[in-house]
Amino acid sequence: MAVLTIPKTKEEIRDAQEIEHFLKQRNIFYAKWETVEVNDSDSDEKIIKKYSEQLEPYMQQNGYKVADVVNIHSGTENYPAIREKFLAEHIHTEDEVRYFIDGEGVFWFHLENGEIFNVLCQKGDLISVPAGVKHWFDAGEKPFVKVIRIFIDKSGWVPHYTASNVEKQFLS
Repeated sequence: MAVLTIPKTKEEIRDAQEIEHFLKQRNIFYAKWETVEVNDSDSDEKIIKKYSEQLEPYMQQNGYKVADVVNIHSGTENYPAIREKFLAEHIHTEDEVRYFIDGEGVFWFHLENGEIFNVLCQKGDLISVPAGVKHWFDAGEKPFVKVIRIFIDKSGWVPHYTASNVEKQFLS
């Protein structure tokens, strides 16, 4: 179950429909999808195939062409350096779409009007950060997150860092 937090007001939203409405007003897509059983031994291709009934219509409707699986856990090689890159505010030239099939992570948003909020995404949450929206991501000090990434072209997923350092105000 996702949790949306607005640090300035200390407001929390836990209802999926309210989160979806809040994000939609800010042109951020969010949906709660059913998950299917995956095993640690499943290949990325097998996982994508298990989710094809949900993925294919969504990808076709939105012009996405590529999907892959990313699994981050405490044994991920060089995780502290990877985490540091995720934690720096950045944008992408295309939408950053993530479907959480297991675990959790926090997307932070910094909108043009100065509004800052975050969404704790968990198993079953699909979120799409629109191209050009400033954000950062935290999988935590002890990460466990498995997501399907969806995009038009992998080159659009390259981060362009803002160097604003705004994220430092919110990192504990």
